[in-house]
Amino acid sequence: MLPKSANCYSISCKLEGIILDKLSTRTPLLQHVPLARYTAARLGGKADWLYHARESIDELVEVVMAAWKADLPVRVIGGGANVLVSDHGVRGLVVINDISEIKTGDWHDGRNLSATAGVGLIALARKCATLGLSGLEWAIGVPGTVGGAIVNNAGAYGSDMSHNVADVVVLEADHGVQLYTREDLQFSYRHSLLKARPDRRFMVLLATFQMTPDDSEAIQARMNAFNASRKQSQPAGASLGSIFKNPPGDYAGRLIEAAGLKGYQIGTAQVSPIHANFFINGSDGCAQDYYRLIRHVQAVVLDQFGVALETEIEFIGVFE
Repeated sequence: MLPKSANCYSISCKLEGIILDKLSTRTPLLQHVPLARYTAARLGGKADWLYHARESIDELVEVVMAAWKADLPVRVIGGGANVLVSDHGVRGLVVINDISEIKTGDWHDGRNLSATAGVGLIALARKCATLGLSGLEWAIGVPGTVGGAIVNNAGAYGSDMSHNVADVVVLEADHGVQLYTREDLQFSYRHSLLKARPDRRFMVLLATFQMTPDDSEAIQARMNAFNASRKQSQPAGASLGSIFKNPPGDYAGRLIEAAGLKGYQIGTAQVSPIHANFFINGSDGCAQDYYRLIRHVQAVVLDQFGVALETEIEFIGVFE
């Protein structure tokens, strides 16, 4: 719940007034909404305020800018695939970006596809196959959305977002709409310039891509192979995908398994017996157990091998 003290309550009331004055009743601002349903691990407490963006980018910009002007924290959760949300919930405004638009064209310097930040990666990969555009086959089994994938430079099977992203349109609290090129974003392994920003006062709106024309059936065949590989090596169930980045010259899963932690469990959170870099949330799980399991695995691997595993996921809210 929102605290009754300080000025957070009055700010939030101001935010509600600003937004509800401008938006139709089809897009209400909701209070105290459980976030577990919006995350891949099915974990997380309540958001003080939640806005589910469905109508348009213009409306999304209006809502988020209103929150920033009211000095309220804003967190965007796309597919919820790379975030662990605290059981205590999230202060401020949580935005679920579900605006999904894909366009093709013959623009400059090979730019031939654009997608809004709310487009799901799997849906985008399928659409590209239908259009005969190669480059995102690796994303066919990756949960999450374009916006989050750009911030985290998501990838798999030797490729990532940096290989095809050309430009990214970003909304910033202090500077409005800005255009970042691939070079501006300084992509590296599971990292970007945006991810390094501690203030979080920005939001990806859309991106353009440079895709390679190819035969649709050949693209689909590659995606089928990736899907088959995932089914054999990665567990089903509620999880956040890969928990740790692979350290240079090694694999996080190999280190965790070598430490004897495959299948290790804290509460209902378990290191997957199938792939040790995946943690599974059992029924009636809590985010705190998941968090404790992550920290335990880090400590054991560091003690046994001297390797400090770095998380690929992001923690949102307060953990103990």
